[in-house]
Amino acid sequence: MNMRALKAILVASALIPAAHAGAADLEVTHWWTSGGEAAAVKELAKAFDATGNKWVDGAIAGSGGTARPIMISRITGGDPMGATQFNHGRQAQELVEAGLMRDLSDVAAKGKWKEIIKPASLLDSCTIDGKIYCAPVNIHSWQWLWLSNAAFKKAGVDVPKNWNEFVAAGPALQKAGIQPLAIGGQPWQATGAFDTLIISLGGKDLYMKVFKDKDAKAAAGPEVAKIFKAADDARKMAQGTNVQDWNQATNMVITGKAAGQIMGDWAQGEFQLAGQKAGTDYTCLPGLGLNQYLTAGGDAFYFPKLKDAAKSKAQDVLAETIVDPKVQVAFNLKKGSLPIRGDVDLSAANDCMKKGLEVLAKGNILSSTDQLLSPDTQKQKEDLFSQFFANPSMTAEAAQKRFAEIIAAAD
Repeated sequence: MNMRALKAILVASALIPAAHAGAADLEVTHWWTSGGEAAAVKELAKAFDATGNKWVDGAIAGSGGTARPIMISRITGGDPMGATQFNHGRQAQELVEAGLMRDLSDVAAKGKWKEIIKPASLLDSCTIDGKIYCAPVNIHSWQWLWLSNAAFKKAGVDVPKNWNEFVAAGPALQKAGIQPLAIGGQPWQATGAFDTLIISLGGKDLYMKVFKDKDAKAAAGPEVAKIFKAADDARKMAQGTNVQDWNQATNMVITGKAAGQIMGDWAQGEFQLAGQKAGTDYTCLPGLGLNQYLTAGGDAFYFPKLKDAAKSKAQDVLAETIVDPKVQVAFNLKKGSLPIRGDVDLSAANDCMKKGLEVLAKGNILSSTDQLLSPDTQKQKEDLFSQFFANPSMTAEAAQKRFAEIIAAAD
């Protein structure tokens, strides 16, 4: 770390409020329960506790699809937590519009968030009617293929450099008794894999045409038909995975039982926790080694309105703490995600994180489907792809027809 970067971090870290008079316990709900995620959460809790307040952990197992309805029910039912995780995008929009969430514009102005948070789309996702309602904590991207180097060595084939080579290696992997592709049973995993195939195989223009422009003709067209053919390949390679949670699928790659997984960069946290080294034990391919575009989605914290003044003040402190540069480094190195600010030192980043930073530096960043589509449309997609990956008798043509209908009605 150079002295200039160190000085910047030390100066900025001093801005984290020290112990506050009237400090409070603050319940924070989230769905970070895997090993790597839990290690990252501890960094946030430790930094917040250092302010004199106390992080009361409200982890909800089962990923976002399970946790979000519980979180929303509590807020709308009059039992709000102090802070809650949502993904960047439109997941909390109705809560904001109902007047249930706090406006953080003053905190954001004090911390100069508009100047330091990059890309600007992160803060844009927190902004409704000109007011800022959330604190971004990281940049997550879905478009990664994670590969077990040991699995390919056992199968006697080179580690693939892209998706096409990976598919071609499928028969050799199966012959060696290795599951080619691991996809867990949670619906969002199959949906994320498909969205990744659209960007990585179809390219930026096709992705934006389908999900931003809601172009139903494109969704029903020949370019998307090629993506469904690739999804069918993925379905065949994933048959026999027999796990539910995403981190269980990641563990199959870590242990060499599976050769690969399409999963967001949060998978890095699991590899690191297992003591595996990027480039040596495993390989990561952003954009599946083809079109190297990443979506700049991720996680943010929203703060429900509370009647307790001390807790409301603690909410401000937590928002400031989340954006602090030192906390950003500590959290994201363990989470596997990228920081939301570019003025932090990441000399300790591994090879995969550096690849992500290179893509970010090139500006090859797109909005995630969470930012482009409503939660209802996302749920319809999850239902479709959950069925498609679980039911081999559902043809790619039938799935594409339903997909085009979803896009035509998307909001």
